[in-house]
Amino acid sequence: MKNSDGVYTGIIDSLPKTKVYLNIDHLDTGIYQLLISHKHRIIKVVSFKKE
Repeated sequence: MKNSDGVYTGIIDSLPKTKVYLNIDHLDTGIYQLLISHKHRIIKVVSFKKE
């Protein structure tokens, strides 16, 4: 719904707490690296290519 000052607000359902979603639709074409860290240490490195 739109407020009088042009700001849109709404309510969305909460996302599951055990999943992380990464939307790559707005990334440029190329090769990316995702670094997952825990307690200041990198525990997983995932590479992917957006065509």
